[in-house]
Amino acid sequence: MSKRTHAPAVGAAIVREQKQLRRERLLSNPGLIFGAVVFAIIVLCALIIPAVSPVDPNATNVPQRLQPPSLEHLFGTDEFGRDLFTRVLYGARSSLLVGGAVAVFSCLLGTVIGIYASYFKVLDHILMRICDGLIAIPGILLAIALMAALGATNWNVILALTIVYTPSVARVVRSSALVTREQTYVEAAKVQGAGSGRILWKLILPSVISPLTVQASFIFAQAILSEASLSFLGAGIPAPAASWGNILQASKQVLQKAPWTVIFPGAAVILCVLSLNLLGDGLRDYLDPRTAGRGKK
Repeated sequence: MSKRTHAPAVGAAIVREQKQLRRERLLSNPGLIFGAVVFAIIVLCALIIPAVSPVDPNATNVPQRLQPPSLEHLFGTDEFGRDLFTRVLYGARSSLLVGGAVAVFSCLLGTVIGIYASYFKVLDHILMRICDGLIAIPGILLAIALMAALGATNWNVILALTIVYTPSVARVVRSSALVTREQTYVEAAKVQGAGSGRILWKLILPSVISPLTVQASFIFAQAILSEASLSFLGAGIPAPAASWGNILQASKQVLQKAPWTVIFPGAAVILCVLSLNLLGDGLRDYLDPRTAGRGKK
């Protein structure tokens, strides 16, 4: 009876200790906290644009063109007299949408490719050679070529960047899955007659979630940079829709007269990418069991 009585108490104590350990690891990772907070603020501003700045981002006001930052226009105005603060906020929505969609789609597609390539040798040779070929092409050049073939629309930008980043995700997933495939519990499942589907999605997939989460954060940041580069080169989201890239592209014509038209959207890109990189680094350290004891040394 005493053992039965103490068992729940011991289990609860273990759970509390594990929660306390996770909390300590989180608090000892300021980069993760800072990146998450800054990124959350950027996302929040993009979601509540009408409340923050109810001005139409495409409303022109030629007499007010190239006005410096003021209380009326916090970031100044652009070459058409449009409120730059509003356009940067709407640009955040467009850039975050592209970055998030690319991260989700490339991770989903890359996971399927990587999981199957790790388990079936025939598919491994075919799929990995295709991925190697795509990785060998510089990402921005491949994206430009795809956009030239597809046309400049939001969804085509997402499709082009998904094709660019899927191979790298597939290789990361395959590497993690190959290690898991050799584990004893996977071999035991094979001996017991488990089907390949159950082994892949029930046993191998959970082992790739941690590296996949970290990879997704970095792809999110890289996709935002790539979208900005494509739009800056005129191959991304077309005007007059606002994105950080096409705001910068339009601002280069008036850089000498109105440097604020470059400073503010450029700072938004830097801040967003920095927060995502810090978030990715923090998640990598937090999810890696090998770093669990470093904070106590």
